[in-house]
Order: sequence, then C-alpha cells, then structure tokens
Amino acid sequence: MTEDEAVETFYSEERWQNWLARVEEEELNPENEDSARLLLNLQDDAAIAIAKVLTALAEDCIGEERAVEEVRNVRDIVLAEIALEDEDKRMMIDGVQTSLIPVFYAAEEFVVGGVVDGEVEAFIRAAAEAEAEEDFDAALGYVVQAGTRVIDGETLDIELLEEFEYGLVTEWVNGLDSLQSALDDPEVVEED
Repeated sequence: MTEDEAVETFYSEERWQNWLARVEEEELNPENEDSARLLLNLQDDAAIAIAKVLTALAEDCIGEERAVEEVRNVRDIVLAEIALEDEDKRMMIDGVQTSLIPVFYAAEEFVVGGVVDGEVEAFIRAAAEAEAEEDFDAALGYVVQAGTRVIDGETLDIELLEEFEYGLVTEWVNGLDSLQSALDDPEVVEED
C-alpha cells in the first residue's frame, strides 16, 4: 500500500464551508447552549482532523513531510478570512479560529521538532505571564510548547484556566483542550 492509498483526505475546504453555512443559517447566541455546542463542534472538527494527521504519522501511514503538509492544509482552510455578513457570527468564528492557532503550530512543531521539555502547566503559566506583559508572541510560543506535550500524552487540566483572566491564552488553551479530546477520541463530529 502506498502512502496515499493508506490515508483519506484529512480535511477539506468543502467541510469547512459546510460548517460556515450552518453557522450562517443558525440563530446564534453565545449564551445559548446549542449555539455554544455548534461552535465547539466546529472547533473540535478541525482539531480531530489534526489528531488524525498525527495518528497517521504515528502509525507510519504518512511521513513527516506529508504530515506537515496536511497540518498546513487544515490551517490554511480554517484560518482563511471568512465572508459572513453577520458581524456577531464573524466574531464567533474568529474566536474559534483564534483557539485553533496553537493547535496547528503545536502539531507542526511536534512533527518537525518533537516534544519540548517541560510541563504543560508551567508553559501555560508562563504564557499567562507573557500575555500580562503584552508579549503575545512569547505567550503563543509557550502555549505551542504546551501543545507538543499534550500531543505526547501529558494531560492538560482545563480547570487551570479558572485562575486566569479571559484573553488570548485562555482561548488558545481552549483550542489545546479540543486537541486533547480529539487525540483521546478522534471520532468525526457530524456536520448535521
């Protein structure tokens, strides 16, 4: 079996557009449980695609080069500018996109460089400190490092976020939580 025969398409533009179409059709309210679930499913679906890439790599179904290419493909689809007329919905999708940024970079870092030495909690705390000092690049770097640890199997305790004010780090860690769930159980989130 060749590498290409062994693996399905991990993610597609069509899949992302189907989610966006669903968001456009729905009456969304971030306070509403169904709306929150739809946005979380959208986020989880992209994280599952990344988990599948990492699993395929771990099982030698694809090589490093293809894994990086696939991660970048999902990233390019998900982080592309969206054309929704409703500004509130655009902001909600932007939140999903923001949460997924460290997922893509952590996956790529893991494939290319492996696991970073350290502990998830220490990286998250360092990220929060960097964010407080408005060093957002450093904050993202720490969250990405935490992400490589999550990919390697270290547990991210999402309750840690209760200690921090809402901001970029909490959104990014929320994305890592989706990745952690996806790695634990990479089942497809149904679009309907």
